[in-house]
Amino acid sequence: MPLPSRLPRVLGLLAFVATMPSGAFETPAAWSVSRQMIVVTTDGWNADHGTLRTYVREGTHWKQEGSAADVTIGKRGSAWGIGLNPPEQDGPVKKEGDGRSPAGVFRVGPAFGYAESNPTAMPYRGLTATDYCVDVDRSPYYNRIVDADKVGRNAVAGATEAMRRDLHFDGDRAYRIGFVIEHNPEGRKGAGSCIFAHLWKSPTSPTVGCTAMTDGTMERLLAWLDPSKKPVFVLLPKTEYARLREAWNLPAP
Repeated sequence: MPLPSRLPRVLGLLAFVATMPSGAFETPAAWSVSRQMIVVTTDGWNADHGTLRTYVREGTHWKQEGSAADVTIGKRGSAWGIGLNPPEQDGPVKKEGDGRSPAGVFRVGPAFGYAESNPTAMPYRGLTATDYCVDVDRSPYYNRIVDADKVGRNAVAGATEAMRRDLHFDGDRAYRIGFVIEHNPEGRKGAGSCIFAHLWKSPTSPTVGCTAMTDGTMERLLAWLDPSKKPVFVLLPKTEYARLREAWNLPAP
C-alpha cells in the first residue's frame, strides 16, 4: 500500500495513544505471578500499628482467606522501602535506624525460628547462638543473616541483631518463629536492614522496623504460606493503598 494512504491511519493511532491513561503500556507488576499476598494497612505514615489480611489470587482477582489480625509496626510508623514496586516520590523514605517499617511490596523470604525445624512449606532456618543479622552498613554482610562462626567475628562486629534473642536477651521470644520480609535485598548501604515478621511483646509494643503479631497469627501464616505461589508482603498506609490499588492490582478493601 502506498505510504500516503497509510499516513491518516498512523496519525490517528498516535492521537489515540496520546489520550490513553498514563501507564497503559507499562510492563506488568513484578508480583503479577504471585498467588498469595499478605497485606498490612495502617492509618497513616506515623501509625505504629495496623491490620493484617491474607489473600489468594484466583485468575486476576484476589480473594481474602482467613480473618483479619492486629499487628504492630515501627515505632515511628512506615516509610517507602526498596522492594518490588517502582519508587514512589511522596512520603518518607526508609533509612537505617529510623524506627520505620518499609512500605511497598516485598517478597516473603525464608522462615526462621529457635527450633531446628518447622512444619512450614517455606525454606526454614533453625537459628543458633552465633547467628546474626548484620545491621552495620560498612560490613560486606549488611542486611544478611550469617553465622559468626563461619564468617568470622569481625564480620559481625557491632551488629545488634542476635537472632537467638532468647539466649542473648533474657529469654526474649520475638524470633521464636518468624520470616524475612525482603526489603533492600541487594543491601544498599544505609537503606535499612533486618526486616522481619515476628512475634510481638504486646498489642501496644511497636517494633524498630519490623511487623509483629501474636503467636497464633504467625503460626497461621507459616502454615499457609506456599513458596510455589510466590508470596508477597504488602505494607501501606490506607491512603496510599487506595491510590495505588488498581495500578498495582492489589485486593479490594
